[in-house]
Amino acid sequence: MPCEPPTHRVERSLRATTGARVVAGVDEVGRGAWAGPVTVCAAVTGLRRAPEGLTDSKLLTPKRRAEMAALLEGWVTAHALGHASPQEIDRHGMTAALRMAACRALEALPVRPDAVILDGKYDYLGAPWAVRTVIKGDQSCIAVAAASVLAKVQRDALMAELGRDHVDFAFEDNAGYPSPVHRQALESSGPTPHHRVSWAYMDGLAAWQHLKRPRPAPADEMEQIELF
Repeated sequence: MPCEPPTHRVERSLRATTGARVVAGVDEVGRGAWAGPVTVCAAVTGLRRAPEGLTDSKLLTPKRRAEMAALLEGWVTAHALGHASPQEIDRHGMTAALRMAACRALEALPVRPDAVILDGKYDYLGAPWAVRTVIKGDQSCIAVAAASVLAKVQRDALMAELGRDHVDFAFEDNAGYPSPVHRQALESSGPTPHHRVSWAYMDGLAAWQHLKRPRPAPADEMEQIELF
């Protein structure tokens, strides 16, 4: 069943209850991938009517997603991306990496947001940002949906570019997520410099155990965050 189109309801609530004038929607992509960065987009849209068909990037076909991202580039008031590298994920853990990427995106905006709408249940940003978490915000909030599409399209393009030097891994198709081709390439060739080598998939690569890094102790809240 099609979901309802996203609205500015949460943004209007924040403006009315907190006095916020600039509200950014924030979403991430790449959290559950085995390779590549985790990428966060912060998007400011104001209260204008959204482009027809805007929704969570996962609900759009690749073709429609690319078309929507091209449209959003000129429609949003402002947007910026932040990345945390595989090495940062290995060193600090995913919660800290998400916060790094999100802060980099927010701080790259031309105007500092007064409030942030963060997709999901858990606030991995924290102070000094004024955060409102929204479950399925990428479907219900216009700014978060815009961030979702822009983050997905730009990270997919980055992974395709990285994949040119590692053609056996088919990053242009799987964006660093598990797939049969990706698994086979790992078994035969081992991890690339773009892999998160502290992750559990390394336990199944007997020939490449010397490359595994110890995984940081997870923050309590990370144990509850869905990996998708």
